[in-house]
Amino acid sequence: MNYDNLTDLLLEELNGYKPIKLPYDFNSLEPFIDEETMKLHFNKHYKGYIKKLNAAIGTKKMELEQLVERSAKKKPAIRNNAGGAYNHQLFWNMMSPERPTIKGNIKELLEKQYGTVNKFKEQFKEQAKTHFGSGWVWLVKKGNRLKIVPTDNQDNPLMYDMGTPILGIDVWEHAYYKKYGPDRERYINQFLKIVNWDYCNLLLEK
Repeated sequence: MNYDNLTDLLLEELNGYKPIKLPYDFNSLEPFIDEETMKLHFNKHYKGYIKKLNAAIGTKKMELEQLVERSAKKKPAIRNNAGGAYNHQLFWNMMSPERPTIKGNIKELLEKQYGTVNKFKEQFKEQAKTHFGSGWVWLVKKGNRLKIVPTDNQDNPLMYDMGTPILGIDVWEHAYYKKYGPDRERYINQFLKIVNWDYCNLLLEK
């Protein structure tokens, strides 16, 4: 783990929020997401949210997911950085170089609600493609229903009781611009080829 200086290390130890370990190598998602983008995204953006969150909260009082659930009305430095940290921790795990086949409960629910998995993907892609500006697009579960919802900036559905995130895509330009330029649609198509459906099933069972 790299730190800019000793102060960063001491701050992290004091507050307790630590970056998770990326569950694969930086180049493992090639050719869908390039190594350079992954390094920049993980080391600069994601770790930056952790560092700024620790600076904003002073002392850790709860787990990150709990903080996100309670952060909608907190000051922007907490809401933005807690969301940024948590969103990315989900995002890293929602992708897999093994590209597992969709199966189990997530497949059954998507087919029940959308007709086919492909029809879900088309709706998900349309939401992600047309989301204005920076943000995320999510598949959430609320009650017994699945729903596609967008959030702006680093907001998370948990902040507004929109449901539990099951799948999410980062549509900030830093997530795709180095490889795909302004072609967000191509990035979305490639992302859907590396979804970790096994992890989505785990989230569905929470």
